[in-house]
Amino acid sequence: MSDAERGPDVATNRAARFSYEIVETFEAGIVLTGTEVKSLRDGKARLQDSYAAIEDGQVFLRGSYIPPYPPARDNHEPERPRKLLMHRWEIERLIGRMQRKGLTLIPTRIYFKGKRAKVELALARGKQQQDKRRQIRDRDVARDIEREVKHRNR
Repeated sequence: MSDAERGPDVATNRAARFSYEIVETFEAGIVLTGTEVKSLRDGKARLQDSYAAIEDGQVFLRGSYIPPYPPARDNHEPERPRKLLMHRWEIERLIGRMQRKGLTLIPTRIYFKGKRAKVELALARGKQQQDKRRQIRDRDVARDIEREVKHRNR
């Protein structure tokens, strides 16, 4: 999907790409109440420590935080589980891959596509501590090289 079709990200889970190796991504709709949509349109949401769980053939987003919408009289519960909308065949494929390969389903971002709120889910494998250290080291080396090249070009 191109960035032109998708609006700006409302929330991103930056720690997910550091802590997990992303195998595949999926797009799912989110069942929301009116105050949750208004809060998201204000650009307020948090995905840290959230995950997706499959229960009784349905996918739920757990641990995400959408703050109450201040002008509203009757607000939503900020950390309630939210149902995600996916095709049956996608859910069955997810179940199979999670059971066989020991993968986890984590949300990486929430965004609007037209009028509809969407969540990008990633099928991910947890990284080992040494992999995280290697990633930090590689990033530092690349930054040093770029700094050196920029310095030489002056």
